[in-house]
Amino acid sequence: MNAPQPQAALQLLPLHRLALAALLPPADAQAGPEAGWLAAAGATDPASALQAWLAEPPAEDRLLHALARTLPLLPLELVAVALAMAVELDAMAARAVAWLQAPAGGSRPTVGLVVAATQALGLEAPLAALLDGAARAAGLLLGDAEPAPRPLPEQALRVPLPLVLALRDGASRWPGAALEPPAFAVAPSLREAAQRQAQALQAGSGELVVRSGHPREARNAAAWVVHALGRRPAFFEQDPAPGAGLWLALCGCVPVLCAELAPGEARRLPTLPGYHGPLLVASGTEGSFERDGSTVGSWRVPLPPPDERAALWQPLLGDAALARSAGRQYRYDAARIAQIGQAARYQARLAAAPAPLLAHVAEAARSGLAAELGTLAERMPEAIADTVLTVPAPLREALAALRQRCALRENLADGLGASTRARYRPGVRALFVGPSGTGKTLAAGWLATQLGLPLYRVDAAAISSKYIGETEKNLAQLFARAEHAEVVLLFDEADALFGKRTDVKESNDRFANAQTNYLLQRIESFEGIALLTSNSRGRFDSAFTRRLDAILDFPQPTPQERRALWIGHLGDGHALGDGELNRLATACELSGGHIRNIVLAAAARARHAGRPIGYGDALAAVAAECRKLGRQAPASLAPEA
Repeated sequence: MNAPQPQAALQLLPLHRLALAALLPPADAQAGPEAGWLAAAGATDPASALQAWLAEPPAEDRLLHALARTLPLLPLELVAVALAMAVELDAMAARAVAWLQAPAGGSRPTVGLVVAATQALGLEAPLAALLDGAARAAGLLLGDAEPAPRPLPEQALRVPLPLVLALRDGASRWPGAALEPPAFAVAPSLREAAQRQAQALQAGSGELVVRSGHPREARNAAAWVVHALGRRPAFFEQDPAPGAGLWLALCGCVPVLCAELAPGEARRLPTLPGYHGPLLVASGTEGSFERDGSTVGSWRVPLPPPDERAALWQPLLGDAALARSAGRQYRYDAARIAQIGQAARYQARLAAAPAPLLAHVAEAARSGLAAELGTLAERMPEAIADTVLTVPAPLREALAALRQRCALRENLADGLGASTRARYRPGVRALFVGPSGTGKTLAAGWLATQLGLPLYRVDAAAISSKYIGETEKNLAQLFARAEHAEVVLLFDEADALFGKRTDVKESNDRFANAQTNYLLQRIESFEGIALLTSNSRGRFDSAFTRRLDAILDFPQPTPQERRALWIGHLGDGHALGDGELNRLATACELSGGHIRNIVLAAAARARHAGRPIGYGDALAAVAAECRKLGRQAPASLAPEA
């Protein structure tokens, strides 16, 4: 009856059954289903059964057996892990554990039970192995989590559930980790670059920071690098919890940490005990990451060249010439091309067009689809037609030249001298200067409409923060996402952000100057289109002028231009004669913004009376606008005159 069982039978016993059966009380004390379940193990020679398990474990323990050799685990740790896993998966094992350690413990094995089981198997059981051994260091074995720990023999041990499932099935989900496959709409150049980065990681460089203006693009590029490694990416928004390293190793995943740092901010990458593979970080363009005291190398996600962009547009637009035009005009990555292309096809269906045209692409792009600038900027959706912009001829020529510079900015340095090509960036920065109401914001809308790009007005209040470093962080996020989304940024009243640096007399001056310094550096490296407006160029720092590609002066309109402004704002719904229009244009030295206010006030007065706008309505509105400006209405406009 007590003869050792055959070796083949012993090999089928999982380790937790062997350990618990070794603790089975004498026969006269056995009672209940727990004792019967333990007796069914049938291992009367624990040492022989353990040797059989070590030689060839059953199928359910093979991953645990391999992990014990890899870490490695001491016998006491191995028994503890086996018991802690068993109670999470087998209800009868949990009942047997509770029965064996009653009344001190619950359903999870205690330190005392693990020590007793290990000794019953004829193995050494040093308590230090449970406190600071490999299993505890890797997060495989966790101790008592109660605020006031119980005595050491009564402290419960557990294995995180994701590790339990991974050791059983080879796969599981880790809380806070997203297993996302790479998006397959990708340019060939990006795929080749990702493969080169993967080869470098395999050659020995274990960490890589993948940078992009938008977190989604950085995540997608990091996923392609992991895909080139033949593994699956696991994205972590926060630092992984203890045990995540072992989970990554068991599931064959590569960690991708998602972090967006502020300018000058540095972060130390966490260690992942139990994991010995590459580590990627999906980040923005600012900040730095360190590992073991050294800065981790970075890879900036490249933008597809125009020919690849054209190839991505081709299946969406169906016309090769149109695809080439869109590829040259819009500096988008593959994901945004797919998004804008679908929206352009929708615009074509709305217009009952047989196929999308470049105008439909421009309409889809100007909708600000997925620009995701958040509360940092406000989209200005109005399209400004060419006939709406009434400016002097020299200013119109300067605006046309600025439009050409913006349209050709990507490859403008090609074919030029080495000094021009050095450090060339395809960004365009222009300052519109002039009195209030002269059409600076209107000209920005016209330029964005001509380029087919969305216009976003920056909210200085949303960007500025009283906390040190937050303003720079908001600006870094704004510039990075604007570059990625290919939008036109409008800094209205820009002198509030780009003003002159002052002498440092107190701490606030130092921080204000630091913000100005960062702005001057960042707008110079900005690869998008930035338009700034101000009433006076004298309010800007002298170092800022060099960083501008164009400064356009918006003067007060001449009488001929004011007449065109009156006609453009009045339209056909008025009863004014040519002489009255000439008198208004000559006598009222007002800008276009003031004329707009006058026309709206006159329209309200006339519609209330149920008639077209008359000369009297215009005179009353002119008098009201002049009072608002703190000056007298022109005497030449009096009715008796």
